[in-house]
Amino acid sequence: MKTPVAIGFAALLAGCLGFAPVTAQDMLRHLDLTSPQMTTAEMSRADVEALIAAARPGAPVDLAGRRLNGLDLSGLDLTGANFRAALLNGANLGRARLDGAMFDQAWMLKAILSGASLKKASLFGTQAQDGRLDGANLSGTRIAGDFSRADFSRANLAGADFSADMRNQSMGLMRGVLNSANLEGANLQGANLSRAQLRFANLRDADLAGASLVGMEAAGADFTGANVARADFRNADVDSARLIGLLGLDAARNLDAAKNLDLSIRQ
Repeated sequence: MKTPVAIGFAALLAGCLGFAPVTAQDMLRHLDLTSPQMTTAEMSRADVEALIAAARPGAPVDLAGRRLNGLDLSGLDLTGANFRAALLNGANLGRARLDGAMFDQAWMLKAILSGASLKKASLFGTQAQDGRLDGANLSGTRIAGDFSRADFSRANLAGADFSADMRNQSMGLMRGVLNSANLEGANLQGANLSRAQLRFANLRDADLAGASLVGMEAAGADFTGANVARADFRNADVDSARLIGLLGLDAARNLDAAKNLDLSIRQ
């Protein structure tokens, strides 16, 4: 019995021998990318590009559960794509268009998303330790997973929602790098930002209620108007940080145990 892979190869060979031109649609008619053989196989960039080319207008590319480890998908338009439970460890999605994409339950260890656009994407239960999201646009994105040691430097996280079950994420953003990141208005209720780097980050009007800020490095960060009720500032470095107009300040925990509190800007 011919497998989907063999059938697809036969279609390609026919085109190469001059019988008929082979288009992406022709390939996909003969190659069943939903078959068990294909869903468990590593995909190539060409496979993904073929799916994009064959997708109907308004129909997002479905890559749920696919094996995309180490794949170079940089610069591709994957708006609204479904990456649910996909394996993207070490994959390069730098500068890709991923607005509205779903990465729920995906594995993205050491994945590169530098400069990518992920506006209103969903990253719930995502494992993205040591990932690179520097300069990425994650505004309005839903984020609840393990992003420990991930690099969010200069990323736009305005209006992002980190709150969903974040208190149940053992690591969260622990040791994450968010230097100069824009987190204005972000929902960080209960987030684990222990020992995270937020130097010169914009946290204006962010909701940090119940967040763990233990050992956080936030020199020069702007917390103006942020909600810090029940947030734990123990050993957090707030040298030159703007702590003006804070909400829930009376309920903040261990603020007096923060480092360089006397050097912060409080009025």
